[in-house]
Amino acid sequence: MRKEFSNAMEQLAMEDDSIVFITGDLGYNALENLQAKMGKRFINAGVAEQNMIGVAAGFAHKGYKVFCYSIAPFIVYRCLEQFRNDVCFNNLPVFLVGNGGGYGYGIMGSSHHTIEDLACLSGQQNANVWVPAFADEVEPVIRQITSDARPAYLRLGAGKTTPDNSFSTGSFKVIHHSKNAEITVFALGPIANNVLTALSLSQELASRVNVITALHFPLQINDDLADLIAKAPSILVAEEHISTGGLAQQLSVQLLEKGIFPRSFKSLKAEGYPNSRYGSQTYHQKLSGLDPDSILSHIGKLMIPA
Repeated sequence: MRKEFSNAMEQLAMEDDSIVFITGDLGYNALENLQAKMGKRFINAGVAEQNMIGVAAGFAHKGYKVFCYSIAPFIVYRCLEQFRNDVCFNNLPVFLVGNGGGYGYGIMGSSHHTIEDLACLSGQQNANVWVPAFADEVEPVIRQITSDARPAYLRLGAGKTTPDNSFSTGSFKVIHHSKNAEITVFALGPIANNVLTALSLSQELASRVNVITALHFPLQINDDLADLIAKAPSILVAEEHISTGGLAQQLSVQLLEKGIFPRSFKSLKAEGYPNSRYGSQTYHQKLSGLDPDSILSHIGKLMIPA
């Protein structure tokens, strides 16, 4: 999604002179076009993420809207205190953009993985969190973030394009809908692509499943989505994030508060490093049961026997 992000930022920056872009010495072979177009509004803060957020807060206080870019673990963990104190408490339009969420940086290991970011950021005062599942969602999300003009975090991954006939509902998007569904699968970000791949392996199971992505936190379950869940009350959640503070935990609270009680509830999540080894993103997804074959197996286990 990095290319789509750069292209969208270039267009937005040309339309709005109040946009400032700050990078933590990252974005090579992706952001050069943006740098050329923005001129002095494009700032390389160097490897100094905490300072980058302080500078961004200063710009925002003076009326600018500031995007701060780095790889996800650096933009989330290195400057969490500055984002919390300088940006969120003051409700300033500073937007964190993290590339390579989840296990995106694979073999580079745990220091470069981001599997606790929702837990860190979705509870911050005044902050919104955005997790696109598909590349074509990036531009509209960026425009919404800018329009909202409040603290935000955008987690980028590697996504395809939104399936035909998808529709938004609350903070969610229904990307696969079946009239005969008995299972509702909630997916976080590009893991939705793994879910769709799993369903392509079994037409029979696909006809009995709804697939919904969570695009925006805090979660908003409207009446249409509540009705959809009620008709397919076995729930499977798939997310490249730890259990604590992730989609499954936040979703379960929302469901209970609305009086929606699933028939069954299964959470597939980032399991960390169960064998103390590092590998590709695909490798870690498989260890966590987030690969297509594992997802398909879990869907099958939730099915009511015909």
